[in-house]
Amino acid sequence: MKGLFAFFFTSALAILAAFPGAAIGAGLKVGFYNKTCPSAETLVQQAVAAAFKNNSGIAAGLIRMHFHDCFVRGCDGSVLIDSTANNTAEKDAIPNKPSLRGFEVIDAAKKALEAQCPRTVSCADILAFAARDSVALTGNLTYRVPAGRRDGRVSKDTDALSNLPSPLSNAAELVGNFTGKNLTAEDMVVLSGAHTVGRSHCSSFTNRLYGFSNASDVDPTISAAYALLLRGVCPANSSQFFPTTTTAMDLMTPAALDNRYYVGLANNLGLFTSDQALLTNATLRASVDAFVKSEKKWKSKFARAMVKMGGIEVLTGTQGEIRLNCRVINTGSAAGTVELRTTAEELNEIAME
Repeated sequence: MKGLFAFFFTSALAILAAFPGAAIGAGLKVGFYNKTCPSAETLVQQAVAAAFKNNSGIAAGLIRMHFHDCFVRGCDGSVLIDSTANNTAEKDAIPNKPSLRGFEVIDAAKKALEAQCPRTVSCADILAFAARDSVALTGNLTYRVPAGRRDGRVSKDTDALSNLPSPLSNAAELVGNFTGKNLTAEDMVVLSGAHTVGRSHCSSFTNRLYGFSNASDVDPTISAAYALLLRGVCPANSSQFFPTTTTAMDLMTPAALDNRYYVGLANNLGLFTSDQALLTNATLRASVDAFVKSEKKWKSKFARAMVKMGGIEVLTGTQGEIRLNCRVINTGSAAGTVELRTTAEELNEIAME
């Protein structure tokens, strides 16, 4: 099994190397709105800060929402679209409902932007900015976000189901999912560190607590004390009778974006099957160990991985639209047009602030 994973892992990296022209993020530019809407990033930051003041947990929600947006049809704001009588949208897919949150923050930012700069700033860019601002509030870490994304006009629950990584995934499945988005195995380990903030519903991890195997009711790779604690929070019938019950994903510092996720993981305190999977392969484990030793190294890589993820399959130029209401696809000729002024190489010039 280890040999098969090593082959898959090496092959995936070779495929990426063979297609250097498939760089993600082409068409995005730092400071994209400097002339057309100079206050764009400030207005988003203010909306996020106001929401964070009322509920600090919203930051984790916005980081996760950006991830879920980018992994489904690219970073096009399609996760923000509401379902209709004839279509079930991404936000109502099982991986997103009821756990995805922060939509009202994007609405508030969009309202402020439409008042200041009508038909100019895309919902996809607002979400990318909001995720960055959430990282800053929880981890004292910031980075420059290339912008110029356009909003998609399609949102289907089936796309979310087929593209989002499952908390039940093993290492090979995770690597395959990420390399399919032009992200590396290390990017996957780095971005998994976002589990250091936020909460999870019981249904995402009770597979490790009850009926795990014929030999053991509980997953033997999870700390016995931690499993006992989790079983107290999430009874065996919790998904049926307590569907809204949640617990922190990081036992040690649940409100801080730091490297404690990796410290906990190395001590059998990972919450999901997909967390534990990072320890099942030598290459992935080496990254975990490196981040246990150096929070600075992880944060540096996390900022760059967020920028890289934010460039997945983006719509630019005249593709898509500038949605006027982030929850609703434009009708008629409402789609705005924004001039693009960038090169793909600029994505590599992102510097830590």
